[in-house]
Amino acid sequence: MLERIVMCVCCIMCSIPFLIFSLFDKDSGLTPIPFWSGSENNLKKQLKDIKGYNAEMAIIYKKYAMAFGAAAIGSLIYPLIGIVTLVFNCTVGIYLVYKKYKLIVKRYSI
Repeated sequence: MLERIVMCVCCIMCSIPFLIFSLFDKDSGLTPIPFWSGSENNLKKQLKDIKGYNAEMAIIYKKYAMAFGAAAIGSLIYPLIGIVTLVFNCTVGIYLVYKKYKLIVKRYSI
């Protein structure tokens, strides 16, 4: 049972940063939500509607946080479910988030 709790806590800790981004930065019109760290300055120069961009990125990050939440719940039910979900989130999931990010940047670019 301890491994289930530890895995659940780890998955929740993975989801928290994405949840914070999605809840607190969605209405910001000053700083764009980056895909990964360190690209805020380039995005600020590239985007024409930062507020609209942030709203769409917040939706994506909220879905990604929910995917890690699903991994947390799955790990409580059966550890293998959590492992499979976590591997999916860290491989296919991040690829899908990246592809969606590129589409959003293209939509809101100058």
